[in-house]
Amino acid sequence: MNPLALLYRDEALLVVHKPAGLLVHRSPIDRHETEFALQYARALNDGDHVYPVHRLDRPTSGVLVFARDREAARKLGQAMMSGEVSKTYRAMVRGWPADNGVIDHPLREEPEDRRLKGVEQPVREARTRFRTLARTEIPVAIERYATSRYALVELYPETGRKHQLRRHMKHISHPIIGDANHGRGRHNRYFAERFGEGRLMLAATRIEFAHPDTGAAIAIQAEPESSFQQVLSVFQCRN
Repeated sequence: MNPLALLYRDEALLVVHKPAGLLVHRSPIDRHETEFALQYARALNDGDHVYPVHRLDRPTSGVLVFARDREAARKLGQAMMSGEVSKTYRAMVRGWPADNGVIDHPLREEPEDRRLKGVEQPVREARTRFRTLARTEIPVAIERYATSRYALVELYPETGRKHQLRRHMKHISHPIIGDANHGRGRHNRYFAERFGEGRLMLAATRIEFAHPDTGAAIAIQAEPESSFQQVLSVFQCRN
């Protein structure tokens, strides 16, 4: 069974919804893995080659774009580099952020190759806008308080640094739930135990760009998958 859900397809593009836990393509960090979104996208493309235009981290679910030919991939890659592609993510975070804001915080590059971990990497500018959609407070003492606060936010990255959204939310002390590297372990464990599995509460929900062939405005969106929606049940009683 193909785990990708087809969202859009034409002569140049193939857009899918990727579930959490699936790598986009082979990575030196996960050499043992044998299943990738790339191979499943090829299956949706009648077995023909596809070109990943961007990436989603393995634990992140959501909208993922492939080009069906090399020229479309080149044009979309250029649009990505020049900031002409707009992306929207949804995330559940610890605490109550402001109603909206901008995180303008440079990030040091994170190399894929573990052999470069000790080599100092350059620092790049990084900007993320955010908007708070909902807040909740649950009567559970996870840290030092009798209750615990969480928020549902929309994130709009203006740059594309590795793990940018996860690192930026940690920077403003509102880490994303389920983030093993940048989050808070007690909160991650609480939700993993409560819902029977742990996942990164980050989903790519919308992407907008100019069609590489026609220039027409393309906007594709998808609601987060069921494992994400299940955790959001804590927002049914909002404060």
